[in-house]
Amino acid sequence: MTSRSQLPSVLLVGCGKMGSAMFEGWLKHGLKPSVVLERHQSITLPAPHKQAETVADIAPDFTPDVIILAVKPQMADDVLPELAQRFPSATLLSVMAGRTIDSLARHYQQTSSKVTPTIIRAMPNTPCAIGAGVTGLYAPPQATDTQKNECDSLLRSVGETVWVESEELINAVTAVSGSGPAYAFLLAELMEKAGIAEGLAPETARKLARRTVYGAGALLNDSDLESAELRTRVTSPGGTTAAALNVLMAPDAWPTAVPKAIAAAVKRAEELST
Repeated sequence: MTSRSQLPSVLLVGCGKMGSAMFEGWLKHGLKPSVVLERHQSITLPAPHKQAETVADIAPDFTPDVIILAVKPQMADDVLPELAQRFPSATLLSVMAGRTIDSLARHYQQTSSKVTPTIIRAMPNTPCAIGAGVTGLYAPPQATDTQKNECDSLLRSVGETVWVESEELINAVTAVSGSGPAYAFLLAELMEKAGIAEGLAPETARKLARRTVYGAGALLNDSDLESAELRTRVTSPGGTTAAALNVLMAPDAWPTAVPKAIAAAVKRAEELST
């Protein structure tokens, strides 16, 4: 885990669900004085961190180590030229789904060809808020080791990181892990409803479903065994688990639905890039 003295200062642009999840995690690890640029809501921040509603509101002496782009992809174009005028040679870390480095660079350099940002892409997920996130990152060839290390340190402080070799693979990261917590939440939701339908009290079904998903995830994370092997160890031939898996693993069930879901998420990320 990153030590308290290592987290760089940031300008967090957008403090929605993902932005706030990351910032909550960073605050626990000694984030250097930073600014949250958020014009749509008032945010309570501990000193010395500050909120700004516009780029013009940012203190003249503040220069962040990294600018985090965490607004909705379609909203980024409005703020990029303003950021470029103030921080022409910034390190940008984009956590926006679909937006390519070329697209962001074009809008950042809209006011001047002398603007020279370095843009790194990342896709974290919301468990970052409790230090259990996982983030995929991609850096273009011109990114320095210092820039990559600064971005990596921020995201390692709230979970694990993996680097991918091409920008296109960020779409797959988005589909698997960026959107992935929603898939696990849906599983818990459906298990809870099914338990109630089978006669369990709602609070009992809720606790059983949530703790089962949590415990299975923790066991999977801590084990060196393949997930298929862990599944097999729970499944006695002819038992209750086998009966359930016969339904879930039918050709038209999870083996078809999960790849289709991942592919749909990848396709949507590709659409956002255009």
